[in-house]
Amino acid sequence: MCATCGCHARASEESPTRVRVEKDLLAKNDRHAAANRKWLADREVTMVNLMASPGAGKTSLLVQTLEDLQAEMPFAVIEGDQQTSLDAHRIRACGVPAVQINTGRGCHLDAHQVGHALADLDPAPGSVVWVENVGNLVCPAGFDLGEHARVVLLSVTEGDDKPLKYPHMFHSADLVVLTKTDLLPYVDFDVDRCIDHARRLRPGVPVLQVSVKSGEGMAQWYGWLRAQRPVPAAEVG
Repeated sequence: MCATCGCHARASEESPTRVRVEKDLLAKNDRHAAANRKWLADREVTMVNLMASPGAGKTSLLVQTLEDLQAEMPFAVIEGDQQTSLDAHRIRACGVPAVQINTGRGCHLDAHQVGHALADLDPAPGSVVWVENVGNLVCPAGFDLGEHARVVLLSVTEGDDKPLKYPHMFHSADLVVLTKTDLLPYVDFDVDRCIDHARRLRPGVPVLQVSVKSGEGMAQWYGWLRAQRPVPAAEVG
């Protein structure tokens, strides 16, 4: 598993050498992230990092977004999974280019992997590139990919205490999206309590409530996305 988050080792195994190696690896990742950020800026491309537990609805939300907005703005997608290309196939079926990254035993995407995927995709100016990270509320939080925004999805079926259980993820969020809200009548989930937990970790973080099935909150989600995308110079005037 990941050599820097420590998910494959007990805390008792930590040593000064291990800590130094992990810091070196994170510093290397940060250099790649800075290169990605410049690459995106030079091409007027926006990159959004989607993070969530498995089953929170990342792919469903992404597919609906592509179907509804691809006539308005160009998209490309980087799919991260330990195995299979199932999600990338779903994206390509929408007519949107996608690169699949399989991490094997790895528990997150890193900036070096994403940099290679960006070069393969070569998105047009004004594009939005989505990174659908590996399903995990722990490891992806520690890795800057060069993204413009981090979106953390939380399904109402997961429990309203998740921000407290996974503080690093929610502390790093630029937006929290509560998904599958059509199921609220059938689950024990306190929306206000969940939002309060998230804002204790990231004061003022915006929170959207959406349901791909019912359409609730999708207009607000699209409004947030439009606000992230700069107008390319070619479109000005």
